[in-house]
Order: sequence, then structure tokens, then C-alpha cells
Amino acid sequence: MPWGIQRQRRQAAQPLLPPGTHRPAALLVAGCVVVTLCLALAFGHQARPDRLDAAVDAWLQGALGSHQGPLRLLRRLGGLLSVTELTAALVLACLVTRRWRGAALAALAVPTAVALTEFALKPFVGRTIRGYTSFPSGHATAMFALAATCAVLLANPRRPRLPRAVRLLLVAGATLVAVAVPVAMVALGDHYFTDIVAGTAVGIGTVLLIALLIDLARPATRAPHGTPAEDTAALSAGRLP
Repeated sequence: MPWGIQRQRRQAAQPLLPPGTHRPAALLVAGCVVVTLCLALAFGHQARPDRLDAAVDAWLQGALGSHQGPLRLLRRLGGLLSVTELTAALVLACLVTRRWRGAALAALAVPTAVALTEFALKPFVGRTIRGYTSFPSGHATAMFALAATCAVLLANPRRPRLPRAVRLLLVAGATLVAVAVPVAMVALGDHYFTDIVAGTAVGIGTVLLIALLIDLARPATRAPHGTPAEDTAALSAGRLP
């Protein structure tokens, strides 16, 4: 088989999640489900904060409430248009680098997480603030789904690989933005703190679940070979069939 075709098949079969992380990822998905369900049961059909919400919300509003301009910019960043543009950028980046499974993850994860929040959980739980449903936070769901997608894509990239420090810096930046947007929503009085916690769980859990499903659907492949020269040397040493 020509080396170029062999290399493309090996790259196409590369899993999204690094080896050894599938079990922890599955446990984290289960934890996200438990957190979301517990909070949904605790705050279903309520229109008021609990003690934790009241304390955290008041602190954030007191500390950040005077910065209305930056807070509104962050709220727009987590809006549907911005999230759609960021998602499209991730899909395009994966397509350009021929990361087909990464493109599938980016195209599916964020829309699925947002749809789950907006069309299933919010109507079902029925928690409200200022007269509209608030649980879980759609802004938190979308931003943490984007951040988690970036983390997955950067965790096990194909060559050329970015240096580990650069990848960690990019993930940290995405996480910082994901935190800042829902914090702004609380500071503006648009969400309770526990809405943000639930949205975070939904966003991260959805991304990891879809990544696990994509990896599970990955076709079985033979052990990858090296370059033709490496294969010849390995064959001489008896390491290849």
C-alpha cells in the first residue's frame, strides 16, 4: 500500500481522546449528569435564589456591577451569533487540517449542548429569573462546550503538534473566557450562580459524551507503521509481521 494512503488511514483512525483517558472522561460525564439532575431537582419551578445563590450573586454584583460596558460585551460574546461563529471557526480549522473526527465533534457538540439546555432542560426544570427560564444558563452551556471542545482537540492533535506549553496556554485562555461570560451574566442579574454551575456541567458533559461516542464508532485498525525506512528497519529486526 502506498505510504501516503497508509498515513492518511492511520491519521483518520486516530482517536479524539488520548489513550487512557476514556474511563476518566466517562466518569466525568456521569458526574456532570449527577450535578445537573441534583440541581434541577433542588431548584425546579422556583423563582428565587437559595442561600448560596444569594451570597455569590450579591458578591459578584457588588464587585463587578459598576462595569456595565465590559459585562454587556461578555454577554454578547456568549450570544447565539457569536457562539455560531466560534463553532464554525473550529469546524473550519479541523477541516483545513483534515481532522475529520474533530470537525464532527465541533459541529455536533456545541449545538447539541445548547439545544439540550434551551429546548429540554429549561422548559422541564422551569426555574425563572425576571420572568424567563434560567436553568441551566445557555451562556454557560455554550461557552464551556466551546472550551471543552478546544481542550479535546488540543489534547491529542496530529502532527505537526504544538508545544505542550502552547496547548496548555490555549486551553487556559478558552477556559478563562468560558468562566468570564457566565460570571458577567450573574453580575448583570440575568442568572443565578447555580444556573451557571448546571450550564457548565451540561456543556462539558455533552462534549465529552460525544467525543466518547465518536471514538467508540472509530473502526478497528491495524497497529500503525512508521515511515517506509522505519518499516524496513523494523522488518529486519523482526518487529513487524
